[in-house]
Amino acid sequence: MTNNARLARAIATIGGLGDRIPAPGTTVGSLPAYLLWWGACTAFPAATVRIVITAIGLFVAAALGTWASEVEAQRRDDTDPRPIVIDEIAGQWLTYLVALPFVPLQSTTHLAIFALAGFLLFRFFDILKPWPIRSFERLPGGIGIVADDLAAGYFAAAVLAIGWRFLA
Repeated sequence: MTNNARLARAIATIGGLGDRIPAPGTTVGSLPAYLLWWGACTAFPAATVRIVITAIGLFVAAALGTWASEVEAQRRDDTDPRPIVIDEIAGQWLTYLVALPFVPLQSTTHLAIFALAGFLLFRFFDILKPWPIRSFERLPGGIGIVADDLAAGYFAAAVLAIGWRFLA
């Protein structure tokens, strides 16, 4: 395996995590995304900083994830291998990024509820894949691997933001 392929595998599987844990990819990728986001947001409580950190994390996960997923899918000769979990991180962080500006997080309790609700909603939409989310899987290569998770993240964010307004 070339260095390029090793790097792609490490990124796509989050350091091999996707290969090692016998759980669905949505759990393996979404849980670390949730924990990383939670840690970053508790370390940096300013709303603007949270948005910037989330945007940077999303951009990195989506950009590197698209490339790495493409390379790893070709290496495995599979259109969307289960061990690829970087797409879950991108989708989970999109949920947080889109909903953050609409949700006032005034305490650590609000942050905890928001993070958990975003996690659960993302998992719901990523697993169920209602229309039009599933159609994004048909896009070619790494774009298709990541795009359906971004679509699920967007749907989860919309429900999170709207639900927060009604419940808060």
